[in-house]
This record gives sequence, structure tokens and C-alpha cells, in this order.
Amino acid sequence: MILPAFARTNPAPALVLRSLVAAAVAVIGAWPQFGNAPEPLHLGSEWLRDRFIQLGARDEPEDRILVVDIDESSLAEQPWPWPRAKLADLIEVLLQHGARGVALDILQEKPADAGGDARLAMLASHGPVVLAQMFDYVPRSSPLHAGRLAGGLPARDAGGAVPAHGFIANHPGLAAARHVGNIGVVPDADGILRRVPMHTWYEGHVYATLSRALLDCCSARPGHGAPGRIVQGQARIPYARSWESYDVAKAGAVLRGEVPDSFIQGRLALIGSSSLSIGDRLATPLGASTAGLLVHAAMLSSQLDLQAGNGPAPWPGRAVAVVFCIALALLASYTLPRLSAAANALLLALVSMAWVGLAYLMVPHDPLLAPGAPLLATAFLLAVAVPMHWQLAQQRSRQLLGTLRQYVAKAVVDELLRSDLKDPLAPRLLQVTTLIADMEGYTSQVESLSLEEAARLTTDFLDCLTRPVLDKQGTLDKYTGDGLVAFWGAPLPNDEHADLALDAARAILHEVARFSSERAKRGLAPLRVRIGIESGPAMAGDYGTSFRSIYTAVGDSVNIASRLEQAARDYPHDVVIGEGTVALSRRHDFLPLGERKLRGREKPIRVYTLAAGT
Repeated sequence: MILPAFARTNPAPALVLRSLVAAAVAVIGAWPQFGNAPEPLHLGSEWLRDRFIQLGARDEPEDRILVVDIDESSLAEQPWPWPRAKLADLIEVLLQHGARGVALDILQEKPADAGGDARLAMLASHGPVVLAQMFDYVPRSSPLHAGRLAGGLPARDAGGAVPAHGFIANHPGLAAARHVGNIGVVPDADGILRRVPMHTWYEGHVYATLSRALLDCCSARPGHGAPGRIVQGQARIPYARSWESYDVAKAGAVLRGEVPDSFIQGRLALIGSSSLSIGDRLATPLGASTAGLLVHAAMLSSQLDLQAGNGPAPWPGRAVAVVFCIALALLASYTLPRLSAAANALLLALVSMAWVGLAYLMVPHDPLLAPGAPLLATAFLLAVAVPMHWQLAQQRSRQLLGTLRQYVAKAVVDELLRSDLKDPLAPRLLQVTTLIADMEGYTSQVESLSLEEAARLTTDFLDCLTRPVLDKQGTLDKYTGDGLVAFWGAPLPNDEHADLALDAARAILHEVARFSSERAKRGLAPLRVRIGIESGPAMAGDYGTSFRSIYTAVGDSVNIASRLEQAARDYPHDVVIGEGTVALSRRHDFLPLGERKLRGREKPIRVYTLAAGT
């Protein structure tokens, strides 16, 4: 019995695969948003975020901060290290000209000139001055321990602060400073600095970073020293402004009085060095070698924005990313089995572009967003799901091809695949031979049988008709209940189409005779097959609608073959053949049966049957 392809195909494995792919997409997109993702995933998102930072960095002037740079020209006047007295002079000039506060991004681990150290100690104890100290966050067998820490507030535990394992502080003569800020940082695995520890916990005390300490010292709304303060750990540096946005004054020019008061007044000043000889350089998203002083300026600028209520409003970027990946998984589950691999790849590319645009908008509003995760999910679909579904489609094609071979001879199918016809199934006018076969007296044969017995008789009889058709390279058009319609010469032209149809008719007679003999041995009624055959032009091709189509042949010769099959009941012969087939046959002999007027035709035609022994 011939079964349709869908009856032999189990869709469960494909459904399981699609479900696993959808789950993997959701996990790949969601895990980095809320979990501790592996370093490669982390750095992939950071790389994309860096590109967004470079595109979005504003050139808007930052007039609240003054960067005082001990640059190469300043060092040419006075080589490093500068006397402490000169640093004290620089701080005093800035404060005298109206600076709101001064932070020194310079460590002073050992004492120097006594007078200068004393002046710095007085300024740090009584003025709006923040000194620097550095914490080490890397566990070492011999922890760093230099100088004396200052500026910490007691804390029973770390809370949200970042634990440190060592430090380098200023010499004991500066330990009475009221405000000291940490300048220690931890770059990411790729060497780029993207975060600073806003608060550090070390041996029962919490210490603020340099920018936070400067705000606590000089801001109208202090945060670190206020009751109920929020202790933060690692904080992302937004790098919202380009380096050109910050006003920079050369330290030498400030000391010489060449910087106007209006350039200093009301600003928070950061003193440090961009000199390569001093070596305070870091890799940041805005540059491979950036002065550490500018990193503190970027962090200070963002905190000033937050204090003024001008910072970016928080958005649920991570939640949006998770929803996006779930929607992507659902979309892929729908489109992958329905679209071609090329169409799916294009769709995923468009989805990726849409996410890049959305992520660009969200990155400033959610510092924890991993923007690369949804792109990794789409890359997974491109690398795994699209080829997998292409393979499933190929498997289904092979299954459908197997089904086609049950209706069309294997040799014909193979020839169709080898042919260079642009559309071999498109309707074309071809010379074909049509064979129509039917069981005589079908109703009387099955009326006394049960439903199962009738079905088995029908199936076995159709097997007797079908095998010869396919063996003789015929195309099975359709089954007609207890019979079939087949033709030769399409979809591929064949000069022997008439003789092949006659060969099939002879084989059908043999098959039915064998089957009838087996039934007779069981005491069952014999069977007779009626066959009509005619040759001539016909339109053969794929006909139907968008809902269903069938490969068939339409033409006058097909109608004549049907009438000849019906006329066979009036002859003692099982096969009745038309004039067209007799004219084309080269290997068979025929017995004339005279003229016959067929239903629906005005003129009679000559009809024949196969001669015995041919």
C-alpha cells in the first residue's frame, strides 16, 4: 500500500530541535544580563559598548571642572619630582583664584622638603583639598603596605564596597588630611579601564574614590560623609564627553599667573599629569593611552550630572534584552521552518541591525546591560539553527522525493533531476500515451465483504496496477477508487511512450491474472481488469491552486483512453487500444476490433487489442 509522505514522517525530532534552539537563544541572551557570564561573552559586550561610547561621546564643554596638567612643558621648567612647596603653590593659586576644591592625583609616599610638606599638610587639614592614595585589589603573597591611610570611615563589613588587599598611601606627615581619595583601579581582562571602585573596604574602614571624595569635600550636597549614605562598589565610567570637552590648564601657566580668574573660579580642579615620563596612562574606550587624570574627570563629570538631575534616566535595558531574545527565539521558531536559509539569514541580519540601534539608545541608561548578548544569540541562530533547518529541509525534500518516486518511475525522477529544464513540471504540450485501468464489477465484488476486507482487496488490486506502471517508467496520475490513470511521455518526452504503455498493460494483465488465481484457490470470485489506451497530444504539467496542485495530463487523447476503458466491458478483451497508440507502436502486434463510436464523439474510431503472444 502506498502511503503519503506525512504518514511516514515523524515531526517530533524536529519539534524537539526547534525547542532546544529556542531555549538556547533565550539563555544566550539572558545569561549575561543577570549572571556571571564567561570572560569572552563579557568582553564581547564591552567591545560593542566601547563602540557606542565612541559614537555618543559629546563635545559639549564641561565648565564645572578644570584639569590642571603637569605636562611636558611644565616639566621642562621644573623636572619631576616637583618640590612639595611647588605643589603647595599650585594648590594655593587655584584656591585664591576661586576654585571650589582641588584634588591631587599624585601620591606622596615619602617625605620631601619639610616646608612644602608642612604647607600641604595644612592645606589638606583645613582647606577644600583632596589628597590621593591607592588601593591594590590583587591578592599577593606579600601585600602592598606603604605610607599611612587616611580619610576612611569605620564599617563593620564591606557592604557594597570593593575589598582591597593592600595599599600605597601618603607619608605619615599627611595622615591628618580631612579628605583623601583612592586612585587605584582594576582594568578589564583586555586592559581597558571601564569601571572604578567608588568605595573600597579595607580593614574595617570604607574609603571613597578620588572624584567621590572631591564631591564630599566641596559639593553643596555631600554624599560620602552624609548619614545613610549609599556605599557603592565598582561603578561604570560613562565616558559621556570626549576629552576635548574638558578645559585643561597647564600647571606652569597657572603658577605664572597666565590663567585668568574666570577660567578657575567656581570650578573643581583636578591636578595630575599627562606626561609620558611620569607614566600615568591608561587604555580607555576613548583612547589606547589616556591620562589617568582624565578618567577621574570623566567620573567627576558624571557625578555632577547626577547631582544636578541631568544624568541619564535609568531604563530597564537588561529586561528589554531578555524580552528581545525571547521574541527572537519565538520568531526563529516560526520563520526557520518556513523560509529559505537565505531569507532567514537576511531576516536575522535585519534583526541584528534593529538590536544595535536599540542597544545604542539604552547603553547610557543601563550600565549593567550586556549589549552583545542578543547579537550572540542571532549569531548562534546563523551558525547553528539556519544550517540545521536547512538540513531538515533537505531531509524533507529527500522524503518528498521518495514519495515522488512512488508515483513516478525512479528513472524518470533521476532524469528530471539531471535535466537542465528550468521548470520541468510547468504545463507543456507533449505527445503522451494514457493508460486507464479499472476493476470490472467492483461493487459486486465488495458488497458482501467487511470494510477491512474491502480495503484489503482494493489495496492489493491497486498494487497489481501500480507496479507495472512504475516498472515501465510511467507517471502515476491518480487513483480512481478501484483503478488508476497513468501516462508516458511526460514530464520527460520519450519516443517509446506508446510501446512502454503497452508493455505496462501486458504486465498488468499478468499481475491481475496471478492475483485472481490466488483468490480462486481460496474459493473467491475471479477478477477482471479493463484497460483503455490512447496516444496523442496533451497538456502535461502541474495544475491546481495555491492550496493544492497535482501533476496531470489534459487533452483529447486522455478522454479517449477513458472512453476506451469503459468500452472494454462490451468486448471479450481486457485491453482496448486507440488508433493513435497503434500508429506509434513499434514493438507490438494488434488485433483489430472494428469501429466504435465513443460517448461524446461524433465520428467512430477504429479500436484494437493486443494480439496474442506480443
